[in-house]
Formats: sequence, structure tokens, C-alpha cells
Amino acid sequence: MEFESFIGIDWSGDKNKFQKGISVAICYPGKNAPKIIKPLEKYWSRDSLINWLTKIITSKKTLVGFDFSFSYPFYDYNSYFPGIRDTAISPMSLWRLIDKINSNEKNYYGGKIWNSKPYNEYYNSPFLRGVNYESRRRLTEIYSKNSAYSPSPTFNCVGPGAVGTGSLAGMRILNFLKEIMNIWPFVDDITSNKSVAVEIFPTYYFRLSNIKPKKKVGYSIKDINISLKYFNSNPVQKTIILGGPDQDDADALISSAAIRFFSSDKQLWYFPNEAKKEGWIFGVRSK
Repeated sequence: MEFESFIGIDWSGDKNKFQKGISVAICYPGKNAPKIIKPLEKYWSRDSLINWLTKIITSKKTLVGFDFSFSYPFYDYNSYFPGIRDTAISPMSLWRLIDKINSNEKNYYGGKIWNSKPYNEYYNSPFLRGVNYESRRRLTEIYSKNSAYSPSPTFNCVGPGAVGTGSLAGMRILNFLKEIMNIWPFVDDITSNKSVAVEIFPTYYFRLSNIKPKKKVGYSIKDINISLKYFNSNPVQKTIILGGPDQDDADALISSAAIRFFSSDKQLWYFPNEAKKEGWIFGVRSK
């Protein structure tokens, strides 16, 4: 497949009007370095991001990487929520469920599920460590751990590395975007002219290139450029100023370049059958 642009999005699931932790980077075919896209206001909100993104993905075939889990573990219990009858059994029905529970929440916030019985019992949330919460792992997380690094469990919504809150907001986004773009790996054909969304994990990409964040500093420009070189990208300028409270610009930059690099590898578009239920981190090899 050929794409006209590649967008990496470092995500945030917080409840604020604006998300300081959202960062967006874009690059194009070739080796040019990715660039940070600044919001019209001081910070992105999820609403403003999706409004901007919709215009891009409907005018150009774009590969978009989102830094959140597209689904939950399923095959360990043959259920996303074991013990609940008549609940979601596919990613699309899972997205609809979360969107419905949070339908009154603005800006695609997804945390209302933490107060919604019986689902709240499956999360480690700021309000409750549910009796059914476990550190469950999707197959893609097991593979990523074996090859480089693994993200936080998807039902964990507490702590600086937690992916759960962002994934709740993200699944509401996917429920909207599924009408206008292909969400990989849940569609049977991604060779059409539609843009494609993939799940990304920036830390995994840095670790693949043997770069680890330094305490209290994170990633330096030198670190980023070493990693960019690994992904066959030109370096960013040494004078750029990185933004975001948690190295969010760095994560967006490396993700944009990484998905461009990975997109030309046919093997990385293949995935185990489990991914149809659980999703897959783009760039993690399944063989």
C-alpha cells in the first residue's frame, strides 16, 4: 500500500477541556524528518484533533497511528468481561458499548464506565480497584514484551504509564472514525483508497532502536535522531524545542517515522487470528 502522509499521535484520556499530553507529528513518503503539528489553540482537545484529522484523512490516503489500545484481552477468558452475559464480543461492539456508557460525556471522555456497574469491577480506576481486575495481557503485548518492551495492562487506569484511561477515550474515537477510515486489523480489506488507523506504542519504537529515556530528562534531541536514523529518517534540527508534559512531542515524532518505515514491510501487515478480537500494535512482528 502507498500512503500520502503518516501521522503519529501521542494520546491523552484526561477529562480536561484541553489535553496537554496530546501531540501530533506528520511526515511524508521518503526520508524527510517528521514535523510537529501545532494546534490552533494553545493545546489540542480530542474534539479539535478529530476535526482537524477528519479533513486530512478524507482528502489524502493517510496512515494514522494512535497511542492507545484498540481493544481488550479476549482469549484468556474468551471474553472481554468474563462473567457478564450479553456483552460485547467484538471490537466494534466494545467501542459502541463504551461510547454508549459515556454518551453524555464531552470531548470523547470515557471514564464514566468506572461508575457503571457491573463493568467498573473490571478496572483499576482512580475510584475503585474492581474485584474482577487482573493484569491481563493481549497477545500483541506478550509479543512486544518478548521483542523489546510491553505497555501497561489495558484495564489499568491508574499511574503515569497507565494506558487504560486513554484507551477508553480512544475507543470512543474509533467508534466515530470507523465510518470514514479503515481500522486495522479489524477490517478485511485495507487496500482501498480509505485512510488507515493503526495502534502504536512509542516506547516500543524507541526500545527497538536501543534508546531508553533518561531519568528527569527523557529523550534528548540526540536520542531522537539516533532512533530516527534506525527508522530510515533524516534527523530533526538540533534547535527544536520539544513540548508536552511527558515527552509527548518525542513520542509523536518517532511514531510518525516508525509507521512510515513499517508500512513498506508486507510481513508487518500480517497478524495472528487473535488480533481480530484484541487488536495489534503496528510494528510488532507476529512471527
